[in-house]
Amino acid sequence: MSVTEIYRAETSVAYGNDSIENKFRLQPIKAFRALMLLFKDKEDTSQVFEIMRALSGNSLPKSYLRLISTPQGGAIAFNRQEIANVLSDRAYLERLPTGSVGRAYLDFITRENISAQGLIEESRKNADDGIDAQHPYAWYGRRMRDVHDLWHVLTGYGRDAIGEACIVAFSYPQTTSLGFGFIAVGGALKLRSALPGQPIFSAVWQAYQTGRSAKWLPAEDYLKLLAEPLEAARARLNIKRPTHYERVPQELRDSLGADLKAAA
Repeated sequence: MSVTEIYRAETSVAYGNDSIENKFRLQPIKAFRALMLLFKDKEDTSQVFEIMRALSGNSLPKSYLRLISTPQGGAIAFNRQEIANVLSDRAYLERLPTGSVGRAYLDFITRENISAQGLIEESRKNADDGIDAQHPYAWYGRRMRDVHDLWHVLTGYGRDAIGEACIVAFSYPQTTSLGFGFIAVGGALKLRSALPGQPIFSAVWQAYQTGRSAKWLPAEDYLKLLAEPLEAARARLNIKRPTHYERVPQELRDSLGADLKAAA
């Protein structure tokens, strides 16, 4: 469901429109098609956004209302800072202390040759969903999009196929967006067939459980978090070490991109 459709749905609620259920309908066929394309190329991040649009339901407005229901969350929403601007400021990140979340994030995006702006461009590849609009829901949607790679750093999951399946499994209970759960299950099934004997299901399930027990990350003050020591932040947020993911040999994780494309 697009952000624009969510605006309209919320307006319908305000004016007593009985067809509100149709506004939040899920589109599983559209999501399945996008998942198949994602299996063919895990770097085609635009398909992730297609799945999220198809299966978001009312998770975005519900999460935004949860954010503003707390004093800190309300202040964050009021300031409406664009976190992508901070994550794109390499000079700022370089000034952060060694061992901090921000420095770990900088190391991560440098090693992976990615950027916050690159993720933004991927999200814009398909149909316009109003994500750039000046609206609280659009701002919240951008915020959740832009912290994806930062969550990789916090959880310890890499950008290999297993790591991506795990990070979306972690994200599902954090966001309640069915799209994350759909990608996690589909990815686990695909990876299990590609790597028999490896703890794929255990790794994905552990990621989901960690997401359930961790502190609610959407309400974090990310400016403060970036300056915090990484291990201290993980302890405070109750983010457990991904032990099942780490049991998969690094060389197998690194080889999955080519293997999955060949199998698709």
